[in-house]
Amino acid sequence: MGMLKDEDKKYVREQFAEKLKGPVKILLFSQRLECEYCRPTEEILTELAELSEKITLDVRNLQIDSEDAKQFGVEMVPATILLGEQDKDYGIRFFGIPAGYEFSNLLADIIEVSADESDLPDELKQKVSAISRPVDIKVFVTPTCPYCAGAVRTAHKIAMANPRYIKAQMIESVEFPHLANKYAVYGVPKTIINEKVQFEGAMPEAAVVEQVLSALEQPQS
Repeated sequence: MGMLKDEDKKYVREQFAEKLKGPVKILLFSQRLECEYCRPTEEILTELAELSEKITLDVRNLQIDSEDAKQFGVEMVPATILLGEQDKDYGIRFFGIPAGYEFSNLLADIIEVSADESDLPDELKQKVSAISRPVDIKVFVTPTCPYCAGAVRTAHKIAMANPRYIKAQMIESVEFPHLANKYAVYGVPKTIINEKVQFEGAMPEAAVVEQVLSALEQPQS
């Protein structure tokens, strides 16, 4: 019995056949011990990669491949990263199982990475691509939260518009309670930008871009 239902596989296979343009590598950092969600995450991604010849899955071990993990800024697992043509990193990160509402995000992100372009409006892309300092966006979610998917999608689109400087992380708060406690996550989605600006709830894309710009205007600590 797989993780994905047959009708879901049929739908995803059709979407991929119609919309995937270039190759996508799903890079998963995992470990066998002390990681409740690593195995199910690997099972979902394995089944997903089987639905298109344009998708490959590359599984690394957090400890054994620690240099690779460091290169991608991965300190906790499961961590899913999407790479495009020639392993281009778009700054997209999923920390935790991409299940529930987040599964649809994963699909949308894969399709956009394969096309080397997000559907963020051009005026917002211009604002984001002009950024020349590092931006770190964390979006705390739970798999059953319907509004979380929109917040994560927006963050990932912003990262795609400027992957050189911007990283956008989905963090599943139930799997990483120490981080949820650290950032006082009482409601989801909760977005934190450069440790300076934070807000709860899903905002329109233009408003999130303004929050990113305002985080950059704050004095360097």
